[in-house]
Amino acid sequence: MLPHTKLSSEDVADCHGSQEPLDSPLQKKCSVTSILKGHAFILLTVLGIAIDVTLISAGIALGITLRSYNMTAKEIKYFMFPGELLMQILQCLVLPLIASSVITAMAFAKRAAYGKIGLCCVCYYAVTSLLAVLTGIAAVVLIKPGKFSSNVTAPPHGEQEVRNTVDAFLDLIRNIFPANIVVACFRQCYQNLTGISTDEQMPTTVSVDGVNILGVLVICIAFGLILGSMENEAKPMLDFFDCLHKVTVRLINIAIWYSPVGIAFLVGGELLKLRDISMLGRQIGMFSITVITGLLFHSLVTLPIIYVVITQKNPFKFMAGLLQALTTAFGTSSSIMTLPITINCLENNLNMEKHLTRIMMPMATALTLDGTALYEAVAAIFIAQVHGVELNVAQLFIISLTATASATGGAGIPQGGLLTMILVLTSVGLPPESLSLIISFDWLLDRFRTAANVLADSIGVGVVQHLCRREIQPSCSTEECSPQGESDPH
Repeated sequence: MLPHTKLSSEDVADCHGSQEPLDSPLQKKCSVTSILKGHAFILLTVLGIAIDVTLISAGIALGITLRSYNMTAKEIKYFMFPGELLMQILQCLVLPLIASSVITAMAFAKRAAYGKIGLCCVCYYAVTSLLAVLTGIAAVVLIKPGKFSSNVTAPPHGEQEVRNTVDAFLDLIRNIFPANIVVACFRQCYQNLTGISTDEQMPTTVSVDGVNILGVLVICIAFGLILGSMENEAKPMLDFFDCLHKVTVRLINIAIWYSPVGIAFLVGGELLKLRDISMLGRQIGMFSITVITGLLFHSLVTLPIIYVVITQKNPFKFMAGLLQALTTAFGTSSSIMTLPITINCLENNLNMEKHLTRIMMPMATALTLDGTALYEAVAAIFIAQVHGVELNVAQLFIISLTATASATGGAGIPQGGLLTMILVLTSVGLPPESLSLIISFDWLLDRFRTAANVLADSIGVGVVQHLCRREIQPSCSTEECSPQGESDPH
């Protein structure tokens, strides 16, 4: 399943232009060098996974070992300092990532998605993302992976606020249209009822720390759509946000090198705080089962049903043509890095139209992250269960909407779900530090949800090609379909 290795002319001249026999040391050296050059990315990916697993395992072992010393809360706080730095780095980068990726993706979608093709794309991605979130919520509510916790803590903001369902929905709408975009980046507001009796209670606006992700997303979406409609006038601004996105992604790639160290201390500190260490194993085990069950149901039931109902074709034959892309997505945990292989599978294995795949796939990589949206919904409700927080219908709706919307900002980067997960937690008042409960297994779950993202994007191409087969012009030359001709925000 590895991609074919292409040797340069120098390699061919060095290896085959010589008169050395095939089993000579020179020929063997050339063969080894060619293999290393051709598969360097895969080898580095495997090395990165090995480093992650080693350091996380070291953090678990260190946490278990230090439990015998009965460390105080202050000492545990000092121990978790490297992990605290990681969380601050991620929180610092998440807003530039969300803003730049959403604005550029919306602007690109506005230019590319006209007519029936654009309508089908938007409808498919919106429906599948929403179905993924609903699948995740159903799985976590039925399985209840957080019910095993005996380490229940109080809600993060102290006293539970007094609100009813109507006020909760009004708060949702109120936060969608913030009065100050700068304040929305670090504070959100809600109505709290105060008064002596029920009849005399009056709603008062309360401001709390936390990113108003709904307001930020709505403003970024509107900003991107308007920029997309301005064509050449908006080019300097789009270039700025495109450059900001690339810079942010590079900074995140640098931070990812430090993340195994921070994760190790976060996991170790969480083990030190637990009274019953066996409880964590049951919690994480049930959480992982819940996430994987939801992803498998969405990938093997929901998406195939959508494909077969619309196209009347065998969905599993279509999925078989994507096997190389899916395995690459699982190995790299990045849909952006997998994009060239995905396009190659769609065009060569499944005979999808070139101009459709090269318009839809870059846009889909930024706009639809079904697996990430499902994971974020499950994780938020799981963390609420662990903390003993009862979520009402309005809060579940907020989680659904926020997970669906914020997944757009994940940008297909490795561990992008952790970045947007911070925003989902803060949208319902849960502490971002609770990510340490699930972060130790994120390197594995990230690979499952990335494969689900790639599968959903690819099936979308098949669905849209079937629905818009009359609008699609099959006689598209290679030059016309070249990705350089498209304005890919990534």
